Amino acid sequence: MQLKAKYIDMESAEYTAVLHTEDALEIGVREQDRVRIKHERSSAVTLVQITDTVVGKGEVGILGKAWEELGPDPDEPIDVVATSKPESIEFIKKKMNGKELTTEEIRAIVNDISSHNLSNIELTAYVTGLYINGMNLRETADLTQAMVETGETIKFDRSPVYDFHSVGGCPGNKITLIVVPIVAAAGLLIPKTSSRAISSAAGTSDIVEVFARVDFDGNKLRSIAESTGGSLAWGGSVNLAPADDLIIRVEYPLGIDPHAQLLASVMSKKKAVGTEYLVIDIPMGAGTKVPTMEKAQAYAKDFVDLGERLGMHVECAITYGEQPVGRAIGPALEAREAIAILEGELHPSSVIEKACGMAGMLLEMAGMKRGEAKAREILMSGKALEKFREIVAAQGGDPNIRSADIKVGKFTHDITATMCGYVNSIRNKDIVALARAAGSPRDKGAGVLLHKKRGNRVDDGEPVLTIYADTQAKLDQAIELSRKLNPVTIEGMILAKLPYINRTTVIERTFCPVPEAPPGD
Repeated sequence: MQLKAKYIDMESAEYTAVLHTEDALEIGVREQDRVRIKHERSSAVTLVQITDTVVGKGEVGILGKAWEELGPDPDEPIDVVATSKPESIEFIKKKMNGKELTTEEIRAIVNDISSHNLSNIELTAYVTGLYINGMNLRETADLTQAMVETGETIKFDRSPVYDFHSVGGCPGNKITLIVVPIVAAAGLLIPKTSSRAISSAAGTSDIVEVFARVDFDGNKLRSIAESTGGSLAWGGSVNLAPADDLIIRVEYPLGIDPHAQLLASVMSKKKAVGTEYLVIDIPMGAGTKVPTMEKAQAYAKDFVDLGERLGMHVECAITYGEQPVGRAIGPALEAREAIAILEGELHPSSVIEKACGMAGMLLEMAGMKRGEAKAREILMSGKALEKFREIVAAQGGDPNIRSADIKVGKFTHDITATMCGYVNSIRNKDIVALARAAGSPRDKGAGVLLHKKRGNRVDDGEPVLTIYADTQAKLDQAIELSRKLNPVTIEGMILAKLPYINRTTVIERTFCPVPEAPPGD
C-alpha cells in the first residue's frame, strides 16, 4: 500500500510508524505489529502505532530516527507492507527457558537488535533472559563477536593497540584523564573511547566534554589517535557495537546489568578498535557493582578467558571501591581535579596512586620494567600534561587548558558534621544521588566535593562535603535530599555507653579530640 510520508517530530527508542486506523485495517496490522517501509532509496522495518488524529487517511507518520534512516521527502509516496515478527524472538524465548544458544542464533538476535527490528518489550525479554539464565563463555564470545560485526571497526596503521577500561560503580573515578596521556607519552598507542553516565554522576565522556569535543566518526578518531598517540572520545559517536547502546536503554530502567552482556559490552568495543593489550579496573566493595573479592576474582577470570578467545591479552586489577576515588564527583569538578594532578598537584593521593598503577600495568605489558614507577615519573616530569594538552588540542579544545580555567557550579552548600569523631564510611550511592539531584552530569558544574574521606578526623560543625549546582533550584533539591540521606557516617572513639549501676549523679561530657592535619587523601 502506498502512503504519503509525514515527519513526526518525536523520538522513540524503537523505529516507529504511525498509521491511520482505516489504513492499518486495510494493511492488516495492529498496534506493535511490524511494517516494512520502503522507497527507491532506502527501507526499514518499524513498529506500528495506530491513531485517528495524528495522521490522516493515506498518510504514514514516521518518528525521529526512523525518518533519518529512511530519508524520504515530505509527502513522498512510499510503500508500507505488513511483515512478520523476526525469527530471533524464538531464540530469545529459548534463552528465557534456560537453553544454550548457537552461534547463528546469537548472531540473529544481535542483527535484529542493531537493525531496530525488536520492540522494547522483546528487547527487555532478551535482557531478562540473560540476567536470569546467563551465558557460558562460548556464548559470550559469540555475542561479543556479533556485536563487533554489526558496528563500525577501526584499523590503525600503528600497532600494537593498548587500552584501559573500568567496569564502573565507584564515583569520582576520573583516572582515564591521567592514564591515557601517561601511556601515550610513553610512546604507546591508546585510542580510548568511553561512555557517558547512565546512572552515575559522570562518565568519562561527560568529564572530557567540559574542555574538549568528544563526538567523532571513526576516521577522525583514527586521525587523532595516530597523530597524538591517544584519544578521549565518546564511544557512542563512533558507532562501535551499536547493539550495546540499544540494550543499555532497557537495562537502565530495570536496574540490571547481566554479567554476559557486561563482558560483551566492554570487549566488543575494544575488539572493534583492534585492541591487543587491555587492562581492566574492577572496583570492589560495598556500594559498587562488585561487592566481594570472590565476585571480583570471578569477573577477572571471565575477562581474561574471554580475551584469550578474542585474541586479546587482558590483565585485571581489583581496586578499592568502598569510597569515591579522590574528592571530586561531577563533570567539571572531576576535570579540575584531574588536570590539577597533571599540573603537578600531589593530592588526592588515591587518584595518583590508582592512575599510575593502571598506567604502569600497560607499560609493563609493553615490556617496560617497574611500570608504576615509570608512570609516576612521566606524570611528575610534566610529559603527561604536555601529551594531555596535545590530545585536547586535537579534539578541538584549548591546548593551554589549566585546572583554574574549569568553571564549577556557582551555587554551593556545605554539609557539616554534627559531632566530633572520625569518618567511618562514605556511601557511594548516596554521594551519586546528591550529585545527580544537583544536576550532574547534564549540568557540567554540578556535583559534590568531599572535604573528608574515610579515617579523617572531623570536628562538630566542620564541612564534610560541599554540593555544587548551576542553578539555585537544583541546589535546593540536593539540599533537601541530603536531609533524607546519610552519605557520610561519623563515629567517635567511644562507640557505646552503658549505664552505671547505683549511681546517683550522671555527668554528661562531650569529648572533641584535638584536630590534626588530614592524611594526603
